[in-house]
Amino acid sequence: MQYSFYDFLKLIGSLGLFLYGMKIMSEGLQKVAGDRLRGILTAMTTNRVTGVLTGVLITALIQSSSATTVMVVSFVNAGLLTLSQSISVIMGANIGTTVTAWIISIFGFKVDMAAFALPLLAFALPLIFSNKSNRKSIGEFIFGFSFLFMGLAMLKSNAPDLSQNPEMLAFVQNYTDMGFISILLFLFIGTVLTMIVQASAATMAITLIMCANGWISYELGAALVLGENIGTTITANLAALTANLQAKRAALAHLVFNVFGVIWVLIIFTPFTDAVSWVVDTYMHPGSEEVAVSYKLSAFHTAFNICNVCILIWATKLIEKTVRFIIPQKEEEEEYRLRYITGGMLSTAELSILQANKEIELYAERTQRMFTMARDLLKVNKDDEFNKLYSRIEKYEDISDNMEIEIANYLNQVSEGRLSSESKLQIRAMLREVTEIESIGDSCCNLGRTLNRKRQANVSFTDKQLEHIDSMMNLVNDALSQMILVVSRPEHQAIDINKTYNIENEINNYRNQLKNQNILDVNNKEYDYQMGVYYMDFIAECEKLGDYVVNVVEASGDIIKERKHA
Repeated sequence: MQYSFYDFLKLIGSLGLFLYGMKIMSEGLQKVAGDRLRGILTAMTTNRVTGVLTGVLITALIQSSSATTVMVVSFVNAGLLTLSQSISVIMGANIGTTVTAWIISIFGFKVDMAAFALPLLAFALPLIFSNKSNRKSIGEFIFGFSFLFMGLAMLKSNAPDLSQNPEMLAFVQNYTDMGFISILLFLFIGTVLTMIVQASAATMAITLIMCANGWISYELGAALVLGENIGTTITANLAALTANLQAKRAALAHLVFNVFGVIWVLIIFTPFTDAVSWVVDTYMHPGSEEVAVSYKLSAFHTAFNICNVCILIWATKLIEKTVRFIIPQKEEEEEYRLRYITGGMLSTAELSILQANKEIELYAERTQRMFTMARDLLKVNKDDEFNKLYSRIEKYEDISDNMEIEIANYLNQVSEGRLSSESKLQIRAMLREVTEIESIGDSCCNLGRTLNRKRQANVSFTDKQLEHIDSMMNLVNDALSQMILVVSRPEHQAIDINKTYNIENEINNYRNQLKNQNILDVNNKEYDYQMGVYYMDFIAECEKLGDYVVNVVEASGDIIKERKHA
């Protein structure tokens, strides 16, 4: 019986059903877990060991190491995880992904799950049409689970029978008896296949079927599994292409970790595979040869990843240094990370408030840096330099939004503890500070947008306008410097809040003066009306920024009062 093109299409279709099942099962689980997943990921990465356990837990839950690593990369991009924290979570994800192989081995080979697939679909049908999103997500998960095992059963039944196709067996045999070269070749095939399919679980299923059907030996199946571990890193690296520097490093760390693991296993390949085989035969008593080889491959996958983590968990700093060396820091790029409140709440709420104070001070300094960038944007003439600086301002705006959420969440957490009434009022004032500082960041970004619109319109400010803008920005910068001084609140230093009010009055008066002057200048045809619009938009945004500064200072003044009463 010849293996026809139609049979080949049935095989690819079975793989498609398996992949689709894996995808919607993973997505359904992620929807059910929702924000709790993100909470676990950020809360449980306090040290290397908890980071690894978090990676194991989440990957075992959502059945996709790719989904976990992509999530980790996006968290690093948002600044919610550090590079070293992300490395430990990725290590755990590698162990968690081995659960999938065991599920396939136990349910796909030992138990005929395909027989339960249709009844499970019947059970999930009303859930899919439910109005409640949680029930719908559970229904999606069950649908995915059923499709996965239906796909696996079809893969097994549609896999070509090599005994009936001796020429195909001869073709496979050509590459299986070349000793260590065969192992390297199958490692390469596993890598490429997983890169194309972008799901190590699917390649694992194919490997298990190939070994169970006797196409290839257990050793070559193990080589495919090693290749899958390298291939699965492509997803995170693709996700990191548009991300920031730290996220690119996190994705590369995944690749470095897996490549190093594969290298040391290749050195001791035969003793390692023999040891795994002996453990399975001695302790698991799998029964049939088909089940035995699937157990051995699953055990090899798990043993490899656990050993790799046990070796490399002590070298996270070395991995971090390696990826920092491969992807160096560019001078203009700046790392975003909360500095003082990364480790969670301190033992007392009062100390936690002090930590948050320091973080707010850092936040205020970042917005002043952003303002300086907007100021520098005025002086840039070359297009590529302008675009680079403008995108940097936009990136800072994202950072500002993230910092606001993180600090506010932290303060809300602190407020749930046992606090004095003064401390509660202090937290309320600090929350107001954070909101107003974020508004300053928005204003700085708006200044950049106004300059970008002006540039696209291909017009330039007159020398007189630039002089006025410079004077206005000097006043705003003074206000920001004074705000940072007030926010830092040195304990033994009296701070004159009135200075900020005086600067604000100067800004308001100057804005009114420039507004009147602008009408005269447009009437006298010194520049056209549209140019005047860009100019006054810029001046008005500076004045608005000054108002936000006053709001921050007022909130800080409330905190200082509370401290004096306490």
